[in-house]
Formats: sequence, structure tokens, C-alpha cells
Amino acid sequence: MNSQVAVMSSPRTKGIILVLIAATLWGVSGTVAQFLFHQQGFSTNWLVVNRLIFSGLGLLFFSHSVGKQNIWSIWRNKQDVFRIVIFGVIGMFGVQYTYFAAIEHGNAATATILQYLAPVIIACYLSFRAKYLPAKNELLAIGLALFGTFLLVTKGNIHSLSISGSAFIWGILSAFALAFYSLYPGSLLNKWGSLLTVGWGMMIGGIAFSFIHPPWKFQGQWNLTSFLAVVFVIIFGTLIAFFCYMESLKYIRASEASLLACVEPLSAAFLAVAWLQVSFGPAEWMGSILIIATIFILSAVKRKSNGA
Repeated sequence: MNSQVAVMSSPRTKGIILVLIAATLWGVSGTVAQFLFHQQGFSTNWLVVNRLIFSGLGLLFFSHSVGKQNIWSIWRNKQDVFRIVIFGVIGMFGVQYTYFAAIEHGNAATATILQYLAPVIIACYLSFRAKYLPAKNELLAIGLALFGTFLLVTKGNIHSLSISGSAFIWGILSAFALAFYSLYPGSLLNKWGSLLTVGWGMMIGGIAFSFIHPPWKFQGQWNLTSFLAVVFVIIFGTLIAFFCYMESLKYIRASEASLLACVEPLSAAFLAVAWLQVSFGPAEWMGSILIIATIFILSAVKRKSNGA
């Protein structure tokens, strides 16, 4: 009994539990957003701008109170200011808007899984930039991703789409946005940390989009259920999820955390099917598994290249 308690309280176990909580909350958040769009009449514009602003404020508060950082210090360097503005407007806003637009035009399961094409896009970009052909395992991952996407959006029938064309386009755009979001802020993250970088990225993205769609310009049905759903998306699906993920990195490697985060698309798919009765047949499940498998393949390639 004591040995079981010791295992459960080990740092590695804590890290695994934290990242699983984060990934599950992210996945559930996407399904809750689908509920707001499809059943409560909310718009992507309103949810995105408010999620960015309020989540940004929360992360900056965490950075100041928990991380003991001076949240204004990032604005003292002109190069950092330029990079954080680009990250906020293109990276943070881009990934948030395209993802929620894919949900609004389709469903959370398909949108989340399509977004997980980002590692394949990153692998292709890095190969192109370094001017070398992808390794065999990378080519395998690309092939699986393409075939998985085909199954996901057509159910195996080449003559029809199982989702709308706009949902597919937004989903692919969200994968490219996530790739940019993952690659661009490297120097900012190394210098300022994730809480401060992502917090300001959200704030900047939200403030910039406010000029196009003010946070108070609302459409939809306000009731207790929709209010709780919005609170969940902002508090649990963003602030708590992100904080749990960052805490997990204290106990496990980032490569392990990224693999465990694959729970996100699975939780989104299962909940969308069970709660919102989204149609998800054998072809879609197989396509989802193939896309998620690419992450494990690419992770193995990275570990090998690093000599791990």
C-alpha cells in the first residue's frame, strides 16, 4: 500500500497527471465551444475576442503573482516588442480564430484532429528550410497524415465530403496557424518564459481583434447553461489547462508532455459523439488514429536525431 502511494506521489506521476488534465480540458473546451456555436447561437468572433482578453489577463496575473515576473519588462526591448506583436496578432489570434471557426462550421472532433496535422507541416517546413529530403519515417508520417485526413473528411468516399468545405478549410488553416504558433516564439519563450509570452500574446491578439469585433458586440442566447459554458472555456479550457501543462514540464520532458497531449483530440472526439451526437463512423476513427500516429512517428525521429 505504501509503495502504491509513493508511486502516485512521485514527480513523474504528478507530471503525467497534470498534462492529462490539461489535454482533457482542452479537448472538452472545444466540444463546449461547439455547444455554444450550434445550440446557443454564439459567434466565433465574440468567443475568440473575449477568450483572448480574459485568458491573457489571467495568465499575466499568474506570471506576476506565481512567477514573480515584471510583466512590463518585455516592452523595454524593441525587437521583443516587434516579435510579441507578430506572435499575438498572427500566431495567437490566428490559431484561436481558425480553430474555433473550424468548430463553428463543422464540429469539435474534426477541428481538433485536423489541427493535429501541425507537426507534419512543421516537419515539411524544417526539411524545406534545411534543404534536405525528409527521412523515411517522416515520409511515412506525411503519408499517414494525408490518408488519415482523406478518411476523416470523406469517410472513405472520394466523391463526397463528410464535413462542409468551409470546416475543412478552417481546419487546415488552424493546422498551419498552430505550426506558426509553435515555431515563431522560440526566442521569446527562452527569454521571458511561457506564461508571460502567451499572456501578452493573448492580450495583444484580443486587443487587435477588438478593433474589428468589439468584445461587447454579442449574439447568442444568455442563460445559466451558456454562461457556465463560457466560464468553462475561459477558466478551465484555457487558464487552468495551460497552467497544468506548464506545471507538468517541471516533472516530465517536453517530448513526453507533447505525446500525452494527444489525449486532447481523443477527448474532443469522444465527448462530441457522446454529448452532441456528432456522427463519427469507422472511417473517421481510423483517420483520427492515423493522424495522431504521425505525432508518435515524428517524435521518434526527433529523439533519434537528438541521440536520445
